[in-house]
Amino acid sequence: MTDPLLIETAERVFSDTCTHDAIEAAEREGWAPDIWARVAEVGLPWISLEGGSLVDALAVLRVAGRHAAPIPLAETGVLAGWLLAASGLAAGEGPLTVVPGRPDDTLELVGDRLSGVAHRVPWGRAVEQVVALIEVAGAWFVAAVPRTGFAVERRSNLAGEPRDTVTFDGSAQVAPAAQGVDASALRYRGALTRVMLMAGALEQMSRLTVGYTNERVQFGRPVGRFQAVQQHLVQGAQEAALVGTAADGAARAAGGGPARFEIAAAKLLANRAAHTATRAAHQAHGAMGMTREYALHHLSRRLWAWRSEYGDDLFWSSTLGAAVARAGPEQLYPIITSGSAVLEL
Repeated sequence: MTDPLLIETAERVFSDTCTHDAIEAAEREGWAPDIWARVAEVGLPWISLEGGSLVDALAVLRVAGRHAAPIPLAETGVLAGWLLAASGLAAGEGPLTVVPGRPDDTLELVGDRLSGVAHRVPWGRAVEQVVALIEVAGAWFVAAVPRTGFAVERRSNLAGEPRDTVTFDGSAQVAPAAQGVDASALRYRGALTRVMLMAGALEQMSRLTVGYTNERVQFGRPVGRFQAVQQHLVQGAQEAALVGTAADGAARAAGGGPARFEIAAAKLLANRAAHTATRAAHQAHGAMGMTREYALHHLSRRLWAWRSEYGDDLFWSSTLGAAVARAGPEQLYPIITSGSAVLEL
């Protein structure tokens, strides 16, 4: 179980730093150094690498999602830091990112020289190292490239978060990847980080919507008391609770093993909730929800951006459906109740 003091610390730091103006500034400038400095000061990016557990790090990511934190928290510790630590390479003390791995990437590793182009790299412009997982002759290697070893073409996702095109042509620190670490393992771990971020964002979106509809008065009473609006509130709360429960289950399972079924199911639920919950929240808010000055869009745009990262609806529904179909109808209930214990993805 995660120490409540850790969550309290994370909540305090993100509440203090991730203000509306700070998030807006991060979207304009492509980086939030002040937020990063405060988060790094208390060691949150490296929890799973320095005495904490993966479950602890995931719990902090959920808090970060509630506050729409515009920093590479997931990339630094849970993804890039994990790859480096597992392969025996140094992570350093600054922000890190990882190449997510896309079909249009053209990376090639020859000895210690990495060349080619990687697309949609989170916060590539702001990090001290970019970490890539590359297959060479059937074996997987981790390559870490310092800031001086790559060029960045700035790109952003729907939420204004950097998703840069990074070009490599130089030397890297290279080591064999740990056993069991390959492109598929990275995809599942990346999906788990997005599940936690999305669970936090959905929780905060529901709270924000309930609060607004209780304060907004029309025809002499709060709009939250109108039946049509209550339907939107219930839908948003249901989606937040469902994804939160799935995120908890996936995090617990991942703390003890690959947890591929739990992660796949949770990511699919989160992806679908991003559609239904944001629609309900914006309908309940009306025109206010569309204004730049109001915080709802910080959450809704991130949910829509994160739902397409590390597997969209089609990918995860196809993956789960094919696995369950292969197992046969008699295994359906055991799969639902036991997940990865009876089903391998």
